[in-house]
Amino acid sequence: MALWSCNSPYTPRPKGYFKIDFPAKTYKTFNEPGYPYSFEYPAYAQISRDTSFFGAAPENPWWVNIDFPQFNSRLYVSYKTIGSYQLEKLIGDAFNMTGKHTVKANSIDDSLMVTPNNIHGMFFKVGGDVATANQFFLTDSTRHFLRGALYFDATPNQDSLLPVNNFLVDDMRHMINTFRWK
Repeated sequence: MALWSCNSPYTPRPKGYFKIDFPAKTYKTFNEPGYPYSFEYPAYAQISRDTSFFGAAPENPWWVNIDFPQFNSRLYVSYKTIGSYQLEKLIGDAFNMTGKHTVKANSIDDSLMVTPNNIHGMFFKVGGDVATANQFFLTDSTRHFLRGALYFDATPNQDSLLPVNNFLVDDMRHMINTFRWK
C-alpha cells in the first residue's frame, strides 16, 4: 500500500482566499443635530459616537466611528476646531500619523483634494502590510479640521485586504465628496 501511494502524482494547490460578497452601493445621510458636519455614508455601515481615546474621553463629542461589520473594519473620524489648534500643527499631525507607517510601508501616496462642495483636504494611500492603508483629512482652513483613518481588525496583509480596501475606498471618497460643514 505504501509503494502504491508514492506513485501518484502530487499537484500543489495554490493559496486561495475566501470569496467576498460585496453589498450594493447605497447611501444614507449623517446629519445629526449638534454635529458641525454632515455627509453620506454606506447603508451597510453603522455610525457610533467615539467614547474612548486611549482610555480617556475624546476632547469633543463630535468624534465618530463608522463600522463595517461584514468586513471587520472601522473608519475612525476625529474632528477638531482650528481655533483651539493651529492649522499647520493639525496638518503636520496628519502627515506624522501617516508617516508612522513607513516602517512597514513600501509607498505613501498623497493627493490633494477639492470636493464639489469646495472642501479641501488630502487623501493618503499607504502601500504594504500596514495597519491603515487609507487615511484622509478635510478642512476649511479657518474653523474645521476632520481626519479619517480606515483600520481592519485583522493582521495587515495587503494582498488579502486589497479587494475590501478598494471597495471601502470608493465609500470613503463618496463620503468625502458629499461632506459639508455646518
